Order: sequence, then structure tokens, then C-alpha cells
Amino acid sequence: MSTTTRRPVEPLDLAGIDDLLSPDELAVRASVRQLCDERIDPYVADWFERGSIDDVRGLAKELGSLGVLGMHLEGYGCAGMSATEYGLACLELEATDSGIRSLVSVQGSLAMFAIWRWGSEQHKQEWLPRMAAGEAIGCFGLTEPDAGSDPGSMRTRARRDGSDWVLDGRKMWITNGTVADVAVVWAQTDEGVRGFVVPTTTTGFSAPEIKHKQSLRASVTSELVLDGVRLPGDAVLPEVVGLRGPLSCLNEARYGIVWGALGAARSCLEAALDYAGERVQFGRPISAFQLTQQKLVDMNLEYTKGLLLALHLGRRKDAGALRPEQVSLGKLNNVREALEICRTARTVLGANGISLEYPVIRHMNNLESVLTYEGTVEMHTLVVGQAMTGHPAFR
Repeated sequence: MSTTTRRPVEPLDLAGIDDLLSPDELAVRASVRQLCDERIDPYVADWFERGSIDDVRGLAKELGSLGVLGMHLEGYGCAGMSATEYGLACLELEATDSGIRSLVSVQGSLAMFAIWRWGSEQHKQEWLPRMAAGEAIGCFGLTEPDAGSDPGSMRTRARRDGSDWVLDGRKMWITNGTVADVAVVWAQTDEGVRGFVVPTTTTGFSAPEIKHKQSLRASVTSELVLDGVRLPGDAVLPEVVGLRGPLSCLNEARYGIVWGALGAARSCLEAALDYAGERVQFGRPISAFQLTQQKLVDMNLEYTKGLLLALHLGRRKDAGALRPEQVSLGKLNNVREALEICRTARTVLGANGISLEYPVIRHMNNLESVLTYEGTVEMHTLVVGQAMTGHPAFR
């Protein structure tokens, strides 16, 4: 007879996925979770309800001190951690709130990555160390009021005027815009789409905050207005021309979403499991009823499958083998399933599911935005469809 003592089952890790993580990966996850537990979780429901984060700059500095801003980039004060460690950080941040993960994603995977990958050495030296420390906040201006899934139709224009560039246009739904110190803005030029590093103190630049959101309320969302913004010639990102520049950045952010959405799902699954164990009806906790157990099991099953997919994609990214179509596969599946998990969790909590005393309705509302940004369900479906069939069906 075996004398081996089995560990108790972990309800939120029935498949034992933690056994696939290294000690360093577990340590990164624990550090991010501790920061969220102490610094954000006690306040985030109130931030969501008020539609305002208290001291966003102070929070950015704390995240920078932890090393999660641009954490998967090398040099210039960045932590140089693995893609899998970055993914685990995104999961924990979004288990707190999608808006917090968005702050980190836009800072590191969009604004910082654009400068790190496509910027000049001067751009990198000027901005990346401060952004990694959270001392400077960045935003990423691509989406426009009339150009979302089709960025090639953007109307923002950059024209040469002597040795300078002059930018005119509008960008919409820009995370961090109102509080940003620097914006990476993409514009049409005579040469094709180019990226520009725009200090937000530049004359003609403004970033009014977008109000009346019912999703991502614990996040700063802005419009960018560029009205004759004059920049020196070296403000342009020198290493890329065309849409492959912004699309490469979006691919980085989408990878973080593959993990992040699962954080929202886990938070709702955990809330539903705890609530079902405490809520007594007909003389029994509702977790003892078959229909409730079916909901809990189905939620856990989809969460587990999504986590295995995210981990697989993380390992591929660390090996330099991750393809954009694979990121689309992960984003498409994990956000869609995470949203369904949140909706199912809401039914377990009944009327309490709509109260901000529980995280469920907040995560559910947030994921409605995550479902759309960094590529809609339709766009990622067509990316995967083209990979399968060889036929582009975007038009």
C-alpha cells in the first residue's frame, strides 16, 4: 500500500496547472497578487462606482517599483522578465480589475513596446527608464472615431513642414490619455502610416477624458485631439513604415489579454463558489444542488482550458515561436469564455450578482470592453479563418 499523502484538491486548480509553473513564475504571481490585495482590491469597487481612480500617478509608481511596467522588455530600466511571467502578472491584475490591467498593458505593451521596438535610441533613453519606473505615463493613439477595426482608413494626418512634422486629427477610446506624459500617435503621411512620439505638453495636443462609461470605469479613457501639433523631425519612429508598426504593438497587448481575461473569470468563479457555499435555500447551501454544481463545474472547465491555452502560448512566445494567428486564437477564446463565466457567476449570485459588494457585475461589464478592444470577435474570427483556409474574408 502506498504511503504517499495526496495534497488536498485546490478547487480553482483542479488540473494542477500550478505544477507546470517555475518557482520564479510563482513568485512573480504572488508579488503582483500581494500588491493588488493591499493597494487596489480594497478601493477598486469604489473607483469603479465613482468612475475615477484615486492617485493614478501614485499607483503607476507602485506598479513601476514592482517591475511590472514593460516587464517583458529588455534594458532601459525594464525588468526583462519572460512572456509567461508577464502573462501571470496580467492575470492577477485583471483578477483585481480590467482597468488596472489595461493601465499596465497600454503602458508596457503598447506605448513602451512601440518606443522599444521602433523608436530611436534617443526616444528609448528619454522615455523608457521613466516609464518603467512609473514616473512617466504613456498612451497609444491608433483608434479613431471612424476607424477601429480598419486602421488603414485613419484620418489623422502628419505632414512635413520644413524639418518639422505637423499632426492634425482625432483619436478615440485611448486608455491613459488624460494622465499621459507621452503619446505614441499613428498618422497617415505621404510615405505611409508612421508613428510619432508626442510629449503631451506640446502645443495643440489635448486629451479630454471620456465620461458616462458603464465599463472600464476604474480606468482613464480619453479622446486625443491633435490640432496643428508641431513636432521636430526626430519625433517620428524611425524603424517602421506602414501598419505593421501599430499591429505589432497590438499583438503584444492581445497576448496580455489572453491571460488577463482569465483573471476576471477566476475572480467571478471564486465569488460564485464562495457564495454558493454560504447561501442557504430550502435548508441546504445552494452549492449542494445539482444545477448549481453544473454551473460551477462548467465555469471551472472553461477557465482551466483557457489557462492551459494561455500557458501554451506563453511558452511559445518565450521560445520565439508565437504567431499572430495563435494570439488571435487565444484572445478570441479566452475573452469570450471569460465573459460567459462572469455571466454564469452572476446567475449563481442571483440579485446580489448586480451589487458592487461582489466583483461579478464589475468584471462582467469590463469584459464587454475587453471583448471589443485589441480586435473584435469578428476580426479575430477572420484572422483564424484565414489561417485555416488560406482565404482572407475581411472584405
